[in-house]
Amino acid sequence: MILVLLADGFEEIEALTPVDMLRRAGLDVKTVGMNGKIACGSHKIPVICDIEPEEVKKEEVSLVIFPGGMPGSLNLDAHPFTDEIIEAVTANGGRLAAICAAPLVLGRRGLLKDKNATCYPGFEKELKGAIPCTDKVVTDGNITTSRGMGTALEFAKELISLLLGKAKADELSAAIMK
Repeated sequence: MILVLLADGFEEIEALTPVDMLRRAGLDVKTVGMNGKIACGSHKIPVICDIEPEEVKKEEVSLVIFPGGMPGSLNLDAHPFTDEIIEAVTANGGRLAAICAAPLVLGRRGLLKDKNATCYPGFEKELKGAIPCTDKVVTDGNITTSRGMGTALEFAKELISLLLGKAKADELSAAIMK
């Protein structure tokens, strides 16, 4: 199972583009409302979430996506479930992915140390110990990071490629005329 964590103030495109693309790829993706069944994006768009943190079967999670946005990234960083799910996914041998400002969640926990990583310009100081890159999407080991809203499709394509192979990712890109 793949989780997309939605804390109030999340960037809508960064959250919902991966949900859409990963579901098109046939993957089991759940949105998690960090503070209830409805999460409100940074542009005041409410999203009805699939589940809440207490409903997550942690042993089944293979990938967690942290969308950016402000104050969504800070709200993710401060939520106790964030540490619980990172620990569980790491124990499961899974992947972590963050876009825009959200790589700060991984950086503040020391998870980017000696890894190549990217983020929204200006947040590089939050990538504690990382090797900052300006690429649109960067995968280093089990962590994928991306720069922002304008890179959300490439971010989703990279995740599909990692999970299902490049051919499937290319097939989906062609289907949406990208």
